[in-house]
Amino acid sequence: MRIDKRMSNMARNFLALSISICVFLGTYAQDRDLGTETVTVVKSYSPTISDAFKIRSVPVLNDSIILSKKQIQYSIFSVPVASTFVPAKGKAAAVQKSAPEKLYNSSLSFGLGNFNNALLDFYTSRDIDRGNQRIDIGLNHFSSRGDLDFTPLDTDFYNTALTASYSGKGRNGSWGISAGGSHRLYNWYGIPEGVFDEATIAGIDEQQQYYSAELGGRLEQSESLLGSGEFMVKRFWDAVSSGENRANLSTGLDFPLSQDSFSLGIHLDYVGGEFANASVNSTTNTGGINYALLQAGISPSILIEQDQLSLRLGARLVYGTDMENSESNFYIYPQVTATYELLDELVIVYGSVSGELRQNSYADFSEENPFVSPTLTIQPTDQQYDARIGFEGQLLPTLSYNVRGSYLAENRKPLYKLNPQNDFRNDEKGYTYGNSFELFYDDVKTLSIFGELNLDISRNFSLGVNASVRDYDTETDNPAWNLPNVEGSLFMDVQIDDQWFAGASLFYVGEREDLFSQAVPNTQPADFPSTILTLDSYFDANAHLGYRFSDQLSVYARASNLANNDYQRWANFRVQSLQVLGGLTYKFDF
Repeated sequence: MRIDKRMSNMARNFLALSISICVFLGTYAQDRDLGTETVTVVKSYSPTISDAFKIRSVPVLNDSIILSKKQIQYSIFSVPVASTFVPAKGKAAAVQKSAPEKLYNSSLSFGLGNFNNALLDFYTSRDIDRGNQRIDIGLNHFSSRGDLDFTPLDTDFYNTALTASYSGKGRNGSWGISAGGSHRLYNWYGIPEGVFDEATIAGIDEQQQYYSAELGGRLEQSESLLGSGEFMVKRFWDAVSSGENRANLSTGLDFPLSQDSFSLGIHLDYVGGEFANASVNSTTNTGGINYALLQAGISPSILIEQDQLSLRLGARLVYGTDMENSESNFYIYPQVTATYELLDELVIVYGSVSGELRQNSYADFSEENPFVSPTLTIQPTDQQYDARIGFEGQLLPTLSYNVRGSYLAENRKPLYKLNPQNDFRNDEKGYTYGNSFELFYDDVKTLSIFGELNLDISRNFSLGVNASVRDYDTETDNPAWNLPNVEGSLFMDVQIDDQWFAGASLFYVGEREDLFSQAVPNTQPADFPSTILTLDSYFDANAHLGYRFSDQLSVYARASNLANNDYQRWANFRVQSLQVLGGLTYKFDF
């Protein structure tokens, strides 16, 4: 047993020595140049797949020699240091606030310019009962005393209006009453050139004056069946013994539902008046013209709002009567509007189909065209439907757009057309010389396309441009008298700095057509000798510039018709050329 154990120890020592020699020779051989050897393969390579085994992610150490780390102990040699630092308490940084703009309850603006133009604007407002009630008063005046070179008649005009209102607000709504009056002066100066001799012109009294007085009121309640109500009564008359009375009343009833809302509108509208003179188409002034028109209607509608869709479904039912001629009719019109947010604020699609029995009046016609004759035939317009579809939205945060197309069908649409030259009349006022306008009623269908862009970079700069193209189809196959096919406009306002501000506007109106005719005794107006007039298109460019000395005082200058064109707004009625007006504005507490 001892011999075997000794031999075993010798074998173990011999094996360890052999391994050491092999390691030494292998290390030594790496440093020597082994040269080039030839290997002869006597058997082809035939690979085999051995059993796969998984490598342990954390192998087990099986070494007889494991080094252990020596544990080291650290210590800090600290020396106390005296410190006098005391941290300051933190506080929020103060935001610099801009001073609030001073608001004044009154303002006065006036200016003077060439053609003896004069402008006056006055406004004042007074709060009562801690702002729960308020009184507002306004006075506006614009006049011109200058003459135009291309007409021998007076061309001066002025327009003055005074308004006052008293309003209040409470916990559940607001109310207000208002009163006002106006005085306007115009001249029928648009006589044809080279037609009348000096004696005839000297005998023309071309001045017309309009007067009005009105009273109105309104009521709005937030928590009541009667949501809102308005009324207005108005008296209008002129210097040729013409007079008109107007009264209308409208109310709105709201019926809230579980999800939607139902409303019912009720309205009454009356207009009646008289003209002391007969139509200029008549060669004899045998009598005047009387009219009395009454409308009564209701407008039920329901509002549906779901997510991006807003839909209002309704109708307008109107009973209209011509009290002077004892004629009555019943009308039903659609009242449908819808909007849908297709892409949030980028694209909003909208559409509507609506109609109405529009009440016309002498006062409204004289506002739109002050050169009408006091011999009009007043009729309501049956607007059968006005169908519109379009889309609007924001192309950029500062750029908005609006594009729409529409188709409008109107019966008895009033069109302004020149009165015939009537040499057989001897009226008190001179409006029978082809220098005034009558109303020509026609059934008109209008197809139009409208586009608009508005750029609001900041409060200091805004720019807007729009254009519309229209096509008219008349029942009589006549042109749509004095209606342009193309219109466009551009507006710009700039706040240059804290003191300087400026702005500009540009208007374009396309060609229009009118009819010049001569009255013939015992002949129908359609058979009068006549000639179609084509009025040229025109641009009207305007600009203004101002400077603020303080919050209260500023000066301004305005220039109108910068292109210096004496274009015709109406046939034979040319406008003033370049006009420059300067003035100042003062704000104060009254």
